[in-house]
Amino acid sequence: MGETTLGKPGRPGEVALSFDPGRIADDAHLRFIGRLRSPWSQGNCPKNLREAREVGGTFRAEIDLPFRPGLLGLVPGQAVILLYWTGQARRDMIVLNLAHRDGPTGVFALRSPARPNPVAMGVVRLLEMDRAAGVLEFDALDAFDGTSLLDIKPWLSSVDVPPPQG
Repeated sequence: MGETTLGKPGRPGEVALSFDPGRIADDAHLRFIGRLRSPWSQGNCPKNLREAREVGGTFRAEIDLPFRPGLLGLVPGQAVILLYWTGQARRDMIVLNLAHRDGPTGVFALRSPARPNPVAMGVVRLLEMDRAAGVLEFDALDAFDGTSLLDIKPWLSSVDVPPPQG
């Protein structure tokens, strides 16, 4: 059995922090700009966007009124980066032992939602947008229905693709 995690046993090789990062009061203050809508809930959510695209469904974001002017310049068809808060995830895990890996792996080498700051990132295609209503439709989401949205950024091939190694 792995180390205990705030009273919860972990998998062999997993390591938990001795504190809960979510309980530190002097951290940055974030404001959610809206929420994600998907068919997913606990137990049926795809592990990643590739799986979500394969299954299909209706995927959208609902942007809160004060933030809707920030949608100006987004156009259907473009790729965007969504940053969202997976607040139901454990925040005390620092090393995980996932079934699809060959052994324990640090959370910074994984995209697991279990991490000190449960911020998830998805690169999705914007399919439709009603800017006035603050509704954006995407090709996929791998987040529970109602997940809080932190930010939207354009994906830019001239900036977001690293140069070749060597």
